[in-house]
Amino acid sequence: MTAYPARSDAFTLTAPVRLWEDGFAADPYAYYATLRAQGPIGWAELAPGVFAYIVTDRRAALDLLHDTETFSADPRPWEKTVSEDSPILGMMRWRANALFADGAEHVRYRQTLLDAFDLVEPHELRERVHKAVDILVSRFGPDGQADLVTQFARPMMALVFNNLFGLPDSESGRLDAALGAMMEGGERSAEGEAEYGRYVMELIAAKTARRGDDLTSRLLDHPLGLTPEEVVWQVFLTLGAGHEPSANLISNALSRILGNPAYYSTLTSGARPVMDAVMEVLRYETPLANYGVHYARESVSFHGMWIQAAVPIVISFGAMGHFAEKDFAGGHHPHDASHVSWGAGPHACPVKQPALLIATESVERLTQWLPDMEPVVARDRLTWRPGPFHRSLTALPVRFTPRTPDRVPSLSPDASDASDQAGDRA
Repeated sequence: MTAYPARSDAFTLTAPVRLWEDGFAADPYAYYATLRAQGPIGWAELAPGVFAYIVTDRRAALDLLHDTETFSADPRPWEKTVSEDSPILGMMRWRANALFADGAEHVRYRQTLLDAFDLVEPHELRERVHKAVDILVSRFGPDGQADLVTQFARPMMALVFNNLFGLPDSESGRLDAALGAMMEGGERSAEGEAEYGRYVMELIAAKTARRGDDLTSRLLDHPLGLTPEEVVWQVFLTLGAGHEPSANLISNALSRILGNPAYYSTLTSGARPVMDAVMEVLRYETPLANYGVHYARESVSFHGMWIQAAVPIVISFGAMGHFAEKDFAGGHHPHDASHVSWGAGPHACPVKQPALLIATESVERLTQWLPDMEPVVARDRLTWRPGPFHRSLTALPVRFTPRTPDRVPSLSPDASDASDQAGDRA
């Protein structure tokens, strides 16, 4: 797709905003402002020569996500127009899973995921998270310093999701590296996609040979009878969607907390729940900044933009969050559910409560271990990974009083209450 779209009422050409540029990772808000100036729906390049509509308006996003007659999640008509070596295909190509399906097929895939995760008890998930945090802190705690991205958030999610899907802890580094490369949509994206695919295939082969008490085995044995290929693609989706955005949710929350000492002190004292910080990230600096991709089944006028069929329409959760934060002017609404980071409509995240529990428990457990963490780099000097889809830190260095793994921190009454509340929501 190379032709620029025009407003249905004005037919004026609009220059695409280049979301693949290095500058987008450094300052996405300037790019969002340019997109918003075009109206509720802007025009962008996700990669060189790959164009997309970008929805920056909340009302337009909700209308699109609920309108299954006009819009489809199936990218195959678009794929025919894209070069096979495009760096963003790893995130957008069709696979037989819930993300890229419509109608009855989507309902079937989604039900298998709901049923599999429904068997994960909140208290068991909490214990898995605590164990993973304890393992990681025991590694870097004695040093008195750490990078909370590469030594905590990313390996944390690899440990937790490997455990949930049935692979040993020793494989977590491989999972982390493959997903990171695929998500960035750069030169190494194809390599990352291929490695992640091998990882999932090996997992399926291991569980086909020997079942276990894990999500992969539950999908293989689900009464709706997924084919082996369908199981592969459900795991490909959920393992990746669980790891990468959750890791970024944790690191983004920690960067906000540590960047505000007064805020941090209220969390470590128990006066303010960690859930507040996690919800602020979901509202204002969501880890999956631009996704929820749909395609018009036929060319149509939508919120003042002429939408051409089979061209990606990307929901900019990041832009909506940024403008909401400006509108609130610092107002604090921790439990307001008006953000759409989990999506909406039929394709809303089916396992958002387990993901929320994992994030809040990870941050809470870490701050119990290391209550005096201090950032080494000011928040406005932190650097971000490239890519059009995510909001992801490259590093979050901190220092703290060295902590030896001679005992596990006990939960304070306030922390325990907050933990139970998170479990109730899961």
